[in-house]
Amino acid sequence: MGLGDKISNKAEELGGKAKEALGKATDNERLEAEGRKDQASATTKQAGENVKDAAKDVFGDKK
Repeated sequence: MGLGDKISNKAEELGGKAKEALGKATDNERLEAEGRKDQASATTKQAGENVKDAAKDVFGDKK
């Protein structure tokens, strides 16, 4: 996985955490849910990248 992907996924996760916290602080359920959704999306993307990395380790970087 590229460094850019890792940074992008982490930024999305942190943004989601911030939205969720802001939603909780302001009693805004929509913003809180959106933050949780953003975090889940980032986690899913990260998992996909980890699968790609594992496949490269097993099969090599064949192009």
